Amino acid sequence: MTSTPATPTTAAPAPAADRVAPADPAAGPGSRTTRLVATLLLALGALFVLGGAGTWAVTASGLASEGVTVAESAPAFVGAPLDTPWEAWAQTEAIRADLHEATGGRTYADMDRDDPQRDMVATGTFLRASLLTSVVAFGVATALVGIGVGFLLGGLGLRSLTARGA
Repeated sequence: MTSTPATPTTAAPAPAADRVAPADPAAGPGSRTTRLVATLLLALGALFVLGGAGTWAVTASGLASEGVTVAESAPAFVGAPLDTPWEAWAQTEAIRADLHEATGGRTYADMDRDDPQRDMVATGTFLRASLLTSVVAFGVATALVGIGVGFLLGGLGLRSLTARGA
């Protein structure tokens, strides 16, 4: 019996348009992971913006509740109610100038323990430090809002990509 050699049969590959890419849930702009990251960015952005705005409001309210107005010796905002970082900074400069004038330029560290002006200088220095701390709080609040806006824009951008990719 003679046999004929078998010829292998091979199917032609499917055209590119008919091929389906393997499903990878972490790949592509329409993926669940991308949507999750976008949602997290939006949530964090909203929290940062609200936290920053709240910090600004609480700091401004705390300063305003003291009923202080910017002193006449301040370089700016004279007579304004003290409730913004600019007014707080101007008041610290007024305190510094007043202390310098009252002591002839001497600082707390330069004074003897029995110097009658030492308590006044200590109080002025503590007031300046407190006001400068409020200026820092306003800066942190502004930074939080800025970071939050950045997160919101990033989240919106990713959401836009997922909508296009879906």
